[in-house]
Amino acid sequence: MDTHVHFWDPTREQGVPLPGKGSPLYRPVLPADWKKVASPHGVKETVVVEASHWVEDNQWILDLAANEKSIVGFIGNLDPADAGFSANLKRFAANPLFRGIRWRGDLVQLDATKDYVKRGAKELSDHGLVLELNGKPSMLAEAAKIAGGLPDLRIMIDHVGSAGDATHLTDEWREGMRAAGKRKNIFLKISALTEQTDESSKSYGHAPRDTAYYQPVLDHCWECFGEDRVVYGSNWPVCEKGGTYADEFKIVSEYFATKGSGASEKYFWKNSLAAYRWIER
Repeated sequence: MDTHVHFWDPTREQGVPLPGKGSPLYRPVLPADWKKVASPHGVKETVVVEASHWVEDNQWILDLAANEKSIVGFIGNLDPADAGFSANLKRFAANPLFRGIRWRGDLVQLDATKDYVKRGAKELSDHGLVLELNGKPSMLAEAAKIAGGLPDLRIMIDHVGSAGDATHLTDEWREGMRAAGKRKNIFLKISALTEQTDESSKSYGHAPRDTAYYQPVLDHCWECFGEDRVVYGSNWPVCEKGGTYADEFKIVSEYFATKGSGASEKYFWKNSLAAYRWIER
């Protein structure tokens, strides 16, 4: 189960807000394209994560999923500060494939004291949906505060909490991960490892491939969240900034093989069911 895939299509009449035209990612990326790279590794189903911050792109993904059985869940994008947040959340939550929303640090100021953050998180909890978070390591402490105030809300931290390059991890990240890991309603997506490396920022697609390179990140994630609250996500096709789908899969496969078959099975699919409560199709 791949819990982090993006789909978009720049050939649509309305185009796409991202990626930009100069990016190698500026091309149609659709379910058939994902299955070509994922299926050789035995990955058959996915949770799709927001196509963009455009409200109607939530519906675009749900329409795409209607005829694509490999999509078992969708995490959308809705701004909690928007006046239409509640109505839009209710609208999309009526579809059982809609499993929650993601707040990105570049779009939502994640501050647990903000009224719109508290209201939005509470509404997600009331709907039984997931709050997914992606941003700088500073978000980890805020996520812990939100989780503490709403113990029934399931929260998913994306991309190992934006650890950055494994060779110079910060105290802010380490401490934030510990704080988030103490909240039993927070899950962690071990994903996006290669594209966070220094080398990937210098040369597209040329991050280190050696699993040992990422061990400082992986070990801390394991220490903070354990075997029951980590899930697999590829971040395809964005992962191509660091390397191929196969590169990402190899790193986590080799690491979790050392934890035993039970922990590996939890990471690759069982924990995702607990976190997202996706519907088998």
